[in-house]
Amino acid sequence: MTQTGSDDAANGLYDYYPTWLDHLADDVTLEGSMMDGFVHGAEGVRTVLVAIRTLYDYQKFNFVGPYGDNGWLEDYTAGVHGEPISNVTLVTRNAAGQTQHVVGNYRPRSTLLLLSRLIGDKLADTPYAEHFLTSEP
Repeated sequence: MTQTGSDDAANGLYDYYPTWLDHLADDVTLEGSMMDGFVHGAEGVRTVLVAIRTLYDYQKFNFVGPYGDNGWLEDYTAGVHGEPISNVTLVTRNAAGQTQHVVGNYRPRSTLLLLSRLIGDKLADTPYAEHFLTSEP
Protein backbone atom coordinates (compact mmCIF):
# COMPACT_ATOMS: atom_id res chain seq x y z
CA MET A 1 0.00 0.00 0.00
CA THR A 2 1.24 3.46 -0.89
CA GLN A 3 2.07 5.82 1.92
CA THR A 4 1.01 9.27 0.81
CA GLY A 5 1.76 12.64 2.23
CA SER A 6 5.02 13.94 3.55
CA ASP A 7 7.28 12.88 6.38
CA ASP A 8 7.64 16.54 7.28
CA ALA A 9 4.63 17.45 9.41
CA ALA A 10 5.81 21.08 9.39
CA ASN A 11 4.72 21.59 5.77
CA GLY A 12 1.20 20.34 6.54
CA LEU A 13 1.20 17.77 3.74
CA TYR A 14 1.54 14.55 5.73
CA ASP A 15 -2.02 13.44 5.02
CA TYR A 16 -2.62 15.37 1.77
CA TYR A 17 -5.13 13.79 -0.60
CA PRO A 18 -5.73 15.18 -4.12
CA THR A 19 -9.44 16.03 -3.87
CA TRP A 20 -9.43 17.10 -7.52
CA LEU A 21 -9.36 13.36 -8.32
CA ASP A 22 -12.88 13.10 -6.87
CA HIS A 23 -14.23 15.88 -9.12
CA LEU A 24 -13.34 14.84 -12.67
CA ALA A 25 -15.33 16.36 -15.54
CA ASP A 26 -16.94 13.78 -17.83
CA ASP A 27 -14.63 14.92 -20.67
CA VAL A 28 -11.44 15.30 -18.60
CA THR A 29 -8.11 14.61 -20.32
CA LEU A 30 -4.83 13.24 -18.98
CA GLU A 31 -1.44 13.52 -20.63
CA GLY A 32 2.09 13.20 -19.42
CA SER A 33 5.75 12.59 -20.05
CA MET A 34 5.49 8.81 -19.55
CA MET A 35 2.70 8.26 -22.04
CA ASP A 36 1.96 8.61 -25.73
CA GLY A 37 -1.16 10.54 -26.60
CA PHE A 38 -3.77 11.22 -23.96
CA VAL A 39 -6.58 9.53 -22.06
CA HIS A 40 -10.02 11.08 -22.38
CA GLY A 41 -12.97 10.66 -20.02
CA ALA A 42 -13.44 10.39 -16.27
CA GLU A 43 -13.38 6.59 -16.11
CA GLY A 44 -10.13 6.31 -18.07
CA VAL A 45 -8.37 9.13 -16.25
CA ARG A 46 -9.37 7.75 -12.86
CA THR A 47 -8.28 4.23 -13.88
CA VAL A 48 -4.83 5.40 -14.98
CA LEU A 49 -4.21 7.71 -12.01
CA VAL A 50 -5.27 5.10 -9.46
CA ALA A 51 -3.05 2.52 -11.21
CA ILE A 52 -0.08 4.86 -11.01
CA ARG A 53 -0.57 5.47 -7.30
CA THR A 54 -0.71 1.73 -6.56
CA LEU A 55 2.77 1.33 -8.04
CA TYR A 56 4.39 3.86 -5.70
CA ASP A 57 6.41 2.57 -2.75
CA TYR A 58 5.73 5.93 -1.08
CA GLN A 59 4.63 9.41 -2.11
CA LYS A 60 5.96 12.58 -0.46
CA PHE A 61 4.33 15.87 -1.39
CA ASN A 62 6.70 18.82 -1.39
CA PHE A 63 4.23 21.47 -2.53
CA VAL A 64 0.55 21.70 -3.40
CA GLY A 65 -1.37 24.85 -4.11
CA PRO A 66 -3.29 27.04 -6.52
CA TYR A 67 -1.81 27.95 -9.87
CA GLY A 68 -3.37 30.85 -11.74
CA ASP A 69 -7.13 31.33 -11.77
CA ASN A 70 -8.24 27.75 -12.48
CA GLY A 71 -5.20 25.63 -11.76
CA TRP A 72 -3.72 23.46 -9.06
CA LEU A 73 -0.08 22.42 -8.84
CA GLU A 74 1.45 19.42 -7.07
CA ASP A 75 5.14 18.66 -6.68
CA TYR A 76 6.02 15.30 -5.17
CA THR A 77 8.62 12.59 -4.95
CA ALA A 78 7.79 8.89 -4.95
CA GLY A 79 9.49 5.52 -5.12
CA VAL A 80 8.95 2.89 -7.81
CA HIS A 81 10.54 -0.49 -7.12
CA GLY A 82 13.08 1.27 -4.92
CA GLU A 83 13.94 3.92 -7.52
CA PRO A 84 13.12 7.60 -6.90
CA ILE A 85 10.84 9.52 -9.24
CA SER A 86 9.66 13.11 -9.05
CA ASN A 87 6.58 14.63 -10.62
CA VAL A 88 5.00 18.00 -11.14
CA THR A 89 1.28 17.73 -11.86
CA LEU A 90 -0.71 20.63 -13.28
CA VAL A 91 -4.48 20.37 -12.87
CA THR A 92 -6.80 22.75 -14.73
CA ARG A 93 -10.41 23.17 -13.62
CA ASN A 94 -13.36 24.18 -15.79
CA ALA A 95 -15.88 26.94 -14.95
CA ALA A 96 -17.88 24.46 -12.83
CA GLY A 97 -14.80 23.73 -10.70
CA GLN A 98 -14.35 20.21 -12.07
CA THR A 99 -10.98 18.80 -13.08
CA GLN A 100 -10.78 19.34 -16.85
CA HIS A 101 -7.15 18.61 -17.74
CA VAL A 102 -4.29 16.89 -15.93
CA VAL A 103 -0.64 16.94 -17.02
CA GLY A 104 2.06 14.95 -15.24
CA ASN A 105 5.75 15.66 -15.84
CA TYR A 106 7.98 12.89 -14.44
CA ARG A 107 11.76 12.64 -14.05
CA PRO A 108 14.32 11.06 -14.22
CA ARG A 109 13.86 9.35 -17.56
CA SER A 110 15.12 5.96 -16.35
CA THR A 111 12.43 5.68 -13.64
CA LEU A 112 9.85 7.28 -15.94
CA LEU A 113 10.42 4.43 -18.42
CA LEU A 114 10.20 1.84 -15.63
CA LEU A 115 6.93 3.32 -14.37
CA SER A 116 5.48 3.53 -17.89
CA ARG A 117 6.31 -0.16 -18.43
CA LEU A 118 4.77 -1.17 -15.09
CA ILE A 119 1.58 0.78 -15.85
CA GLY A 120 1.41 -0.67 -19.37
CA ASP A 121 1.64 -4.16 -17.90
CA LYS A 122 -0.90 -3.39 -15.15
CA LEU A 123 -3.40 -1.99 -17.66
CA ALA A 124 -2.64 -4.56 -20.38
CA ASP A 125 -6.25 -5.74 -20.68
CA THR A 126 -7.69 -2.22 -20.91
CA PRO A 127 -7.95 0.29 -23.75
CA TYR A 128 -5.55 2.56 -21.82
CA ALA A 129 -2.51 0.28 -22.11
CA GLU A 130 -1.72 1.56 -25.61
CA HIS A 131 -0.50 4.84 -24.12
CA PHE A 132 2.30 3.16 -22.11
CA LEU A 133 5.29 0.89 -22.62
CA THR A 134 4.95 -2.83 -21.87
CA SER A 135 7.39 -5.58 -20.98
CA GLU A 136 6.47 -7.46 -24.15
CA PRO A 137 8.52 -6.67 -27.30
